[in-house]
Amino acid sequence: MNKRSELLTYMPSLDGIRALSVLAVIIYHANKMWLPGGFLGVEVFFVISGYLITLLLLAESEKNGSISLKEFWWRRARRLLPALWVVVLGVVVFAALFQREMLGTLRGDVIAALLYGFNWFQIWVGTSYFTSFEFVPLRHLWSLAVEEQFYLIWPVVMLIVAKFGKRRLPIVSAVFFGLAVILAIYTALVYQPGTISNIGDTPNQFMSLFGQSVSRIDFLFLGTLTRSSGLLLGAALAIWWRPWLLQNSRAGANKLFDFIGFGGLAALALMMWRFQTVIEGTDEGTVGYDFLFRGGFFLTDLASLAVIAAAVHPSSKILARSLSNPVLVWLGRRSYGFYLFHWPVFQFYRRFAGKGLTPYEFVVLVLFALALTELSYRYIETPVRQGAVSRWWAEFRQPAFGAQLVRRQRRIVLAAFALLLPVFGVVSLATAGVQLDEIAQNLSDNEGNTVDVLGGGQSDDAGVAATASTIAGQIATATTTLDGQPIDVLAIGDSVMLGAANVLTDRGVTVDAVKSRPYRQALEIANYMKSVNRLGSVVIIHLGTNNTVDETTLDEIMVPLKDVPLVLFVTVHVPSEVRQNTNNRRINELTSRYENVKVLDWYSIALAHPEYLYSDKIHIRPEGQKVYADLMMQAIGRP
Repeated sequence: MNKRSELLTYMPSLDGIRALSVLAVIIYHANKMWLPGGFLGVEVFFVISGYLITLLLLAESEKNGSISLKEFWWRRARRLLPALWVVVLGVVVFAALFQREMLGTLRGDVIAALLYGFNWFQIWVGTSYFTSFEFVPLRHLWSLAVEEQFYLIWPVVMLIVAKFGKRRLPIVSAVFFGLAVILAIYTALVYQPGTISNIGDTPNQFMSLFGQSVSRIDFLFLGTLTRSSGLLLGAALAIWWRPWLLQNSRAGANKLFDFIGFGGLAALALMMWRFQTVIEGTDEGTVGYDFLFRGGFFLTDLASLAVIAAAVHPSSKILARSLSNPVLVWLGRRSYGFYLFHWPVFQFYRRFAGKGLTPYEFVVLVLFALALTELSYRYIETPVRQGAVSRWWAEFRQPAFGAQLVRRQRRIVLAAFALLLPVFGVVSLATAGVQLDEIAQNLSDNEGNTVDVLGGGQSDDAGVAATASTIAGQIATATTTLDGQPIDVLAIGDSVMLGAANVLTDRGVTVDAVKSRPYRQALEIANYMKSVNRLGSVVIIHLGTNNTVDETTLDEIMVPLKDVPLVLFVTVHVPSEVRQNTNNRRINELTSRYENVKVLDWYSIALAHPEYLYSDKIHIRPEGQKVYADLMMQAIGRP
């Protein structure tokens, strides 16, 4: 593994841990319902990186008496950059050939990815890591940005330690551990529980970063500082747990380390199985997973430390052999490339980040990603790491004659042809205009067809264009000042209904629909409309796409609606979310409790007619919008 020093030998068990971690992340990315806490695999990677990088630097310092920053950074570049460039260029070329409408919005992502600043780019521009309905083929590069920023800083830190703190390594280790604890406490204090919406409605969920308002939860989840606890803990362990000092250790002859290691693996598996996703739609709206930011990450780090410490200790037999089996080692050695390739493969197939894969789709796409990974590992990453580029350049600079010259000319011609597609992709990316995707465009086109009966503007959509907001505000003001004049048919919805607002409006329905609306906001609207005596003959409610709803909230909504002749609830179709079935069951139960309630089973219609839906399987295409509106009118007796 390291020709510079005999102190640090290859440890296959760490590749086994890498393999398990990357599998957890990939299962989570495929369908978060399968492993809700699978994203913790990234945290395990952070701990491994902190441990290994610190070991490498300590080994170099002990052998050579110093650390070469230039050599370290050059080795890291040869290890990381080739596969990254291949993935980014592949994404650009694919988009240029098959999804050109995405190129304009992809440009910033590409630049941020190549500069290893993708995490800060996402935080700064507000393209939340947790949005489900966006095409983001490079989103996963945030974690590599965190590690690369660590690689830039950490050798400098260890160089200072090697010069001035070599005899005080135990103290240095304690300092690293203490800093990790401080960062965990800082994360817990900065985190704010409660509903997450736009800055106008939930200002406590935003914070200032160099004068820019950014999402607090994005800053904590993606920020280099707040995700450095695992890196620091891994570094602290490296100082205490140097493998070359453990060779003569007799501790653990009683299988203690096997017990500790398997205990750590069990803890990680339990957390990945039991932890919730980072943010979740609840009855109150979108909320963060409080425990994750208030100790959850730190517990993951501690469990990772236990597994690493046991896996590299010579007394660990069963655990080390289990983690060092050929399959896990093979995957672990390719885990970097596998992580790089899998997400673009998933995204180009499904288009939207939150759309879960089926088991069949998962197997096929993973095999394809593994094939790309192996090709990259064998023909790009390994040759570059072994100096193939330098050898090729040295050979190319030598004069050539006869057959050798002919071969060189052929290679130049082939290389020129091979560069045509990349050049086409880069030029297309550079010249592309920013366009909305078909779903976003549909929603934007419909915002002028809605009203806000509360009179506060489209508060749940921070991205509404100024002109659309003005129009909606004017309509809302005109409507809400007419107290005593009931709205005959009022429809309350989220982005699914918003997409069909023009069709519903043409049929005489007054539509109040905004993106990301929580179910409980229907209660606020119903109470207000009751108080100003504006409830008419029919109220239609289609919510539940973004969050769960409990029976209590549904019953509370029905209190101001008890005298409305007909209240039509519409079931939801959100196949990637557990809440789909829960919400639909609770909605269907309303008919047994309230005589004026009727249910339109949109879930069954959408399930039977996927052609009505966009590729996210949630929002409705124009042909489906007409069916959607017609079914509503039939349900309320106005075909």
